[in-house]
Amino acid sequence: QMQLVESGGGLVQAGGSLRLSCAASGGTFRRYSMGWFRQAPGKEREFVAAITWSGTSTYYAEFVKGRFTISRDNAKYTVYLQMNRLVAEDTAVYYCAADRDSAAAMGSRSEHDYWGQGTQVTVSS
Repeated sequence: QMQLVESGGGLVQAGGSLRLSCAASGGTFRRYSMGWFRQAPGKEREFVAAITWSGTSTYYAEFVKGRFTISRDNAKYTVYLQMNRLVAEDTAVYYCAADRDSAAAMGSRSEHDYWGQGTQVTVSS
């Protein structure tokens, strides 16, 4: 049973940056594709980014391309989301997820093997 714990959220001004972390425990981290999702108030959870187990391939939602970067450190059992040029519309609870299936398909599936509890990101305009 894998546990995922997100951190790094907070309040930031528009145009600023944040780096989210997701620490995994209780499983073999390198066997899992990892992804970031977000849910804004009154909206459904949506895909943000995903990364393969090796870290060699990444996938992004169109609305974050060029601003967000997903990465992972398998030795530290951690996946990161670097968020730059934040805008008010990025305000949401951000969740990380682990999946034994393909990272390329994470954006098209709502069910994943494990989820974290989420971390709040608030961007003030």
